Amino acid sequence: MDEGLYVGLISGTSVDAVDAAAVGFGAAGVRITAARAHPVPETLRRELLALGQGGSVDLDRLGELDTAVGRLFADAAVALLREHDIDPGRVRAIGSHGQTLRHRPAARLPFTLQVGDPSTIAERTGITTVADFRRRDLAAGGEGAPLVPAFHAALLRTPGRSRVVLNLGGIANITVLPGDPAAPVTGFDTGPANGLMDAWISRSRGDDFDRDGRWAASGRVAGELLARLLDDPYFAAAPPKSTGREVFNLEWLERHLQGPHAAHAPEDIQATLLALTAGSVARAVREHAAGTEELLVCGGGARNPVLLAALAAALPELAVATTDTCGLAPEWVEAAAFAWLARETLAGRPGNLPAVTGAGHPVVLGGIYPGARWPPDRPG
Repeated sequence: MDEGLYVGLISGTSVDAVDAAAVGFGAAGVRITAARAHPVPETLRRELLALGQGGSVDLDRLGELDTAVGRLFADAAVALLREHDIDPGRVRAIGSHGQTLRHRPAARLPFTLQVGDPSTIAERTGITTVADFRRRDLAAGGEGAPLVPAFHAALLRTPGRSRVVLNLGGIANITVLPGDPAAPVTGFDTGPANGLMDAWISRSRGDDFDRDGRWAASGRVAGELLARLLDDPYFAAAPPKSTGREVFNLEWLERHLQGPHAAHAPEDIQATLLALTAGSVARAVREHAAGTEELLVCGGGARNPVLLAALAAALPELAVATTDTCGLAPEWVEAAAFAWLARETLAGRPGNLPAVTGAGHPVVLGGIYPGARWPPDRPG
């Protein structure tokens, strides 16, 4: 039975765009029927990037940003539907991740903060919106992240084949999918990915990102610097664990670039940051996913051939491919995941995996903000 469409919206730690995906669920499986990268105004992007790296904001401006990002996300959903001639009445719900400004699961009073007012999204689109997914898991004793592994498990787990799904966004995270159906799915954030590389090339050259990894490929890995970066306690910490740009940012990098490391050429530092991503992922897979046969890569970093080559070299025992091989375009997997999470919430089903987040029990995630057509038919 066709359950209609759900729209997933997410802007990751790179704040390069709002990814919007219309996703259908039914007897034929899951299909991404339409997708769009909606631009973020440059002034807003710069402010969100600064705040995500630890900058401060007063309460008045925080409230304005919540509304501004909510309007941006609503515009992204409307543009997606118009561009692909999709009747909004077919969309059962929008699942909105929002834009993370802080993620502090290890604080004395743990919290996570995303902006992008869901009431604004529901009002401007007329579509029921599910949002604020992370805080319920945090309240149940979990990290509040990563949440996408539940989606990976639902779509990409195959009995008899041990897989790891690697998401390369601003931060890298893995989902361990054992071939044994009785074994639990696990996963965690492995460390930085595109976020640090984007920040460094922006600082050094004024570019938003390193297209195809070309600048990193022009440099040489600084071995001693790489070892120093990999010595950060986060990489040795046991899961469950999660992190973000408020930890792995330019300030973190600059602390390691003092003394003898200050003289490295900018392109060598970029090459080293790429090697840091590949090396920290390889360490995580070897320590926590023994017996894995295949690494499936998604996220924006899946389109970086230099990074994929570095991963293949660091994990020669694995077959490395993108989720294209499973029928899921890598750049839309996260947006599709939040469409799926919205569906789970409306159905009253838990969306977290306690073995991943460390929560005390499974919980239904997020809050529901009714649209013009409420209540919707209950999804199956």
